[in-house]
Parts: sequence; structure tokens; C-alpha cells
Amino acid sequence: MKLEILQVPDCPNVAVLEQRIRQATAGQPVQLEITRRVIDDPGRAATAGMTGSPTLLVDGCDPFATPGQVPSLSCRLYPSDTGRLDGAPSVAALRAALRLVPDGTAALGDDTASSCCTPPAAESPATVLRAWRAAAQPADPTEKAVHQAILRAFATDGQAPTGDDLTEMAAGPDVPVEQLLRRLHDADIVRLDATGSIAAAYPFSATPTPHRVRIAGGATVSAMCAVDALGMAAMLDTPVTITSADPVTADPITVTVDGGHVTADPATTVVFVGAQAGPGPSADTCCHYLNFFTDRASAQGWADTHPGIGGVIVELPDAHHLGTTIFGHLLHS
Repeated sequence: MKLEILQVPDCPNVAVLEQRIRQATAGQPVQLEITRRVIDDPGRAATAGMTGSPTLLVDGCDPFATPGQVPSLSCRLYPSDTGRLDGAPSVAALRAALRLVPDGTAALGDDTASSCCTPPAAESPATVLRAWRAAAQPADPTEKAVHQAILRAFATDGQAPTGDDLTEMAAGPDVPVEQLLRRLHDADIVRLDATGSIAAAYPFSATPTPHRVRIAGGATVSAMCAVDALGMAAMLDTPVTITSADPVTADPITVTVDGGHVTADPATTVVFVGAQAGPGPSADTCCHYLNFFTDRASAQGWADTHPGIGGVIVELPDAHHLGTTIFGHLLHS
């Protein structure tokens, strides 16, 4: 796992960040490659993805990015475990970003190890979801190629590819497609059903969901959740039209994403980003609780009647930014 710290010269919080990384990874079966990059120019900050110092990139992605952040050379602040602001992510937040659990076991290959959205103290489900999905990405080139082939098949054909469809993407007879798919499943990059077939590849679902996405020049697909649907346009670099419904009133909702612009009917549409406390992959603990609502009052009403589901109501542009941050790069590298 490659960690890169983007910093301004003599940033005092870099030492704090490095200490917390050591605390988060102590006793963990994970190999880290940590580098520093000193940046003192706004243009270089924008190119590198630095939104304040220090910015931590995990395998090239910022797991702590938040809607509205812009490239900056200023001091970056993070939510602490006590609800205050701090100059570096908390140890708990770093464990979530690196997909580690406190008992020394890496949270890979075990659906019961951790939850995609169960937030450490004082962290919102949106923040932890972003960190979890940023970490749940294939590092192996062959796994990455197979993952991208799966995503492209969904976008083009509207359905999951079969094992036979993916055979040519394998590294050879020593790496069966079934083994590659199992690795992706264990890392919560895709989900397999009981027969070993692909049931989901975030943001796509192989079975119908309330969130249908019409891809310009492509297929009509089902998204795993509202945030996943909003991230498809950036991932595919093409406009999409999303149809969904308010879970409370059943009123229809239509969202159009074209480039960096998102519009909705009704214009008051918001997204509830929530999670069920407990272990499990995104599909089980988060996706059912990331939905469109016609307005904030409807979303709040749903939240009030589901006290066991922690979450936040997010304005549509912020939810779009969240989806873009999670999925926008998946096919661009």
C-alpha cells in the first residue's frame, strides 16, 4: 500500500500524521510505502490533489476528501474523535481509510471484519464511506484489468459479464478467473452470489434496484445506491439520467448528470447517506440507506422513524461530488 503525504514546507502536522499512521498500523499485517512531497505552489497543489497541508493519499486517492474542498496550501483540518478539529486524521479514521481493525487483523477477505459505513466517533457516514471505497480498490494489475472489464461490460451491455467473458483478462492458467473474482469479492470491490456469479460491481447492481440509470450511448442499468448512481457520469465520462423514487412518498425523482452539472426534478431533491451499525460489506450495511428524497423534510421524516440507521442529509451537489470522488477515477487509469 502506497501512502503519499502532500505538505507545505515545514508543516508541523506532518509529524503528527506520521505518528498516527504508526499507531494505526502497529501490529497490523500490512506493508506500507510512505513518501513525502513538498508543495509550495498553488498550481502544483491542484495537480497533485492537495487540499491543505497535510493531505494523505492512499494508493493515489484522498480518502478524507470532503465536498467543497479546493486545492490549497493552507493548514488542513480534520474531525477528531471528540468532535473538534485537528491537524491530522485520528487513529480511528486512519484505520478506516487503510481498512484495518484494532485487533491487528487486516479487514480484507472477511465480510464480518468491519463495516463500510459504521463511523468511528464523530465521523459522518459520508466521510467513512468515502474512505472505505477509496481503500477498496485493486492494486494488482490483473485484478484491476478484470475489475475495469466488469465495469465496462455493465455500462455497455447492462448486465454482469460471465466468467467465460472474463477469461481472456486472466494472467494465464495459473490465475483462474474464479480466483480473481474471489479476491475482488473479499476486498469488497465486487459481490458474488452463492453460485460465484457477479451480483454487483460498485456502482452497478446485476439485479433491479430503486435507482435506474440511463447511460447516454450505452445501457440502462441499476445502481447500488443513490451515491453510486451519481458517480456513474464521471466514471464513464458521459451524461446519465437517473430515475428513482422517494422511499416515504413514492413520488418519482429524476436526476440528470452532465459533466460537472447535476439537476433534479423536483429541484429540492436531497440524498440521505446512512449506514446500519455492524460489520459487513457496503452492499449489506450501506447501500440500502443511501437514497434520494424529494426534499429535506421527507428525508428527516424517514430518519426519525429509523433511529437505528445513522446518517446525514446531503444536498444534491454534495452527494454528486461524493459519488464523483468515489467512482470518477475507476476507468481513467
